[in-house]
Amino acid sequence: MTPELTRSYSVAFAEGVNTRLLEHLLREDRQEDLAFALYTQSVGATRTTALIHTVVLPGPGERNVHGNASFNAAYLERVARLALQEGAGIAFLHSHPVRGWQAMSPDDITAETYLASVADGYTDHPLVGLTVGTDGTWSARFWTPENDGSYQRRWCTHVRSVGLRLRVDFDDRQVPRPEYQEAFRRTITVWGEPAHQNLARLRIGIVGLGSVGSHVAEGLARMGFTDVTLMDFDTVKRHNLDRLAGATQADLGKNKVDVATLNFQRVATAANVNVTAHTVSLNSEAGYRAALDCDVLFSCVDRPRAREALNHLALAHLIPVIDGGVAVDMEGGVFGGASWRALTVTPGRPCLACTGQYSPSDAELERQGHLEEDSSYMHNLPQGHRLKRNENVHPFTTNLASLETMQLMALATGAGGVDHLGIQRYWYALGTLEADVIASCSPGCVHQRNVGRGEWSFVQYDRTPT
Repeated sequence: MTPELTRSYSVAFAEGVNTRLLEHLLREDRQEDLAFALYTQSVGATRTTALIHTVVLPGPGERNVHGNASFNAAYLERVARLALQEGAGIAFLHSHPVRGWQAMSPDDITAETYLASVADGYTDHPLVGLTVGTDGTWSARFWTPENDGSYQRRWCTHVRSVGLRLRVDFDDRQVPRPEYQEAFRRTITVWGEPAHQNLARLRIGIVGLGSVGSHVAEGLARMGFTDVTLMDFDTVKRHNLDRLAGATQADLGKNKVDVATLNFQRVATAANVNVTAHTVSLNSEAGYRAALDCDVLFSCVDRPRAREALNHLALAHLIPVIDGGVAVDMEGGVFGGASWRALTVTPGRPCLACTGQYSPSDAELERQGHLEEDSSYMHNLPQGHRLKRNENVHPFTTNLASLETMQLMALATGAGGVDHLGIQRYWYALGTLEADVIASCSPGCVHQRNVGRGEWSFVQYDRTPT
């Protein structure tokens, strides 16, 4: 884990939580207002995120609005009791009648310094303070305890609202807007410069650097993305060379993430890029924590257990996951057709389990070691079983990589008025692309019940090093 002094901080909430807060805080009379909320900490390898999941609006007489806004002790005590009952942290939110990322007034600092001691005393979690401007832009900070009993303000790098759209407010001081490059000219013409600047600053994670993931990585590099995390525990083998972006005969035996890293740096159009490579499994603690540092994750995996973990990350940790896969129909060793599909998982969209992208029972079989290639279970499965099908070829996977990248563009820009492409499926035999917008998960979906709750009773990773 990164030491406290060098960690970064952020805040995330589901789109519905954001909407509810804005409706309360942004008043028509332009007076300031306030509210409290509860949050869960999401602790990555280098970043801590406050996942705000429960809004606690003031009741009658619990706060006064007088140009500024103030709260009484009863309101704070009610919030503190709720936080203690849930094992949650306390967030204090208020509005300012100006636009953009907000600084703090002396009164703001005095109020939050006091609240920091109360929050720490009740919950043993730092206070998280948030301010929203009239344009809906959030700014945020953590108040962490020091050894001398004081509290240190640590500004968040950004605040994310996650739903059908991904909306991100950055602190330009910590995460500067990328400098214009002539290579961006065509891209900016389509998305617009503000959208491109926000896209380029997202930290994108790609889990799986095989045929799909390596092409997603190259595409993002050419589009000007500046911060990527690459994760894969496998090495380059000879049968990968027909579809692995950036790989040559000279790369046989090398780690896929190392090949992808060099290729990203070689073709990147941004002036400065940060590529973090992890030669680990997502099912290890190191892989899981690295994924928590990301703003969006590409799921380029073919195993059920990894998809189960990514499904959990998408909803419990509010990190949108863009997933895709190829299904090839081979009958008697003869190609009979293929299809591939792409979709995005966020609050407000159906999850990977409810759309059949993985089976929880298969994930459990893998957890118990029954899906290894040399296991008796795998030997006893028929040759055409879904767990044995792995006939990806270059035209299929590059098309899928493009679909997944377009899912990101819709999610993060809403360009052309489109933010939700649904579940896109391409049918090779028909030459058609279909989109199915499924409204919700199955009744009782455990993942939807735990949106923004962080690490709940799901086995996220192996407890022993892998």
